[in-house]
Amino acid sequence: MFDTLYKKLKNETYITLETTPPHEPLFSPVVDKIEALGLHEMVDGFTTTDSPLAKMKYNALFAANLLQQRFAKPAIATMSMRDRNKIALQSDLLGANEANVRAILALTGDPASISDQPNTKAVVEGDSSLLLDMIECFNSGIDYAGKPFKNKPQEILPFAVVNAYAKNPKTLQKKMQKKIKHGAKGIITQPVYDVENARLLLELIEQANEECCNERKRAELVMGIFPITKLRTAQFLASHVPGINVPKCWIEELREAAKEGSEKEYEVGFGLSKELFENIKKLHPKIHLMTANNFTIAKAILEN
Repeated sequence: MFDTLYKKLKNETYITLETTPPHEPLFSPVVDKIEALGLHEMVDGFTTTDSPLAKMKYNALFAANLLQQRFAKPAIATMSMRDRNKIALQSDLLGANEANVRAILALTGDPASISDQPNTKAVVEGDSSLLLDMIECFNSGIDYAGKPFKNKPQEILPFAVVNAYAKNPKTLQKKMQKKIKHGAKGIITQPVYDVENARLLLELIEQANEECCNERKRAELVMGIFPITKLRTAQFLASHVPGINVPKCWIEELREAAKEGSEKEYEVGFGLSKELFENIKKLHPKIHLMTANNFTIAKAILEN
């Protein structure tokens, strides 16, 4: 399962679909909806988020396990550094390993200060590089303290994230290099909204890989895409989310469309998003689709 995912990541068309576990004790309704829409047949794998925006949600590792059991396709489980110390991180990796949850997206995590839980304190013993280092240790048969396991864990496939935009592109390249040096095999970008932005990111990942060639480490870039169908979403992303660049022309087209009503607004936004998806796919067919669990839009984007 994971060998196939990695092969597709390196050599073929690769599409994953993000899922966000709910603030509920059940993840199966999300899985049911994916199956009902036939989305499991349109993607190569899934990701599960780990309490984004520090809002308490169903566990990403358990969610990944449910997706894999239902669809026999790999799920990349996000693990946030915000909520776990070195003991908990490694304990979760061990338990997930036997359950065959073996693709991990290492994330530093949103600050605990914005959590929906009262007086929440972050753990944060390090950034996502620490988790990548732990995964490298596990893949070598030892824990982070250097103690060997009696039974070597099954190989873990590590992923990381990077912003899609920065005023100084060298900043992005250095972040890519850091994640590659710490063992990331795939680097997923924040949402991209411009083909030229995507071209620049591809140049940066190549430069980052060249810098790491002496260590025989290399990562593949995965373009994040988040469809925009509302003016307020475009404005929010442009104004409040670092590392994302929504073109002004998108905002202007959505503003004009919104004057004609929500249906026209949706039509224009979806059209822009669908065109972007197709153009990115032609340029670099390795895509991570994010829709905040709006799987109807996901299906419409993925359909030919």
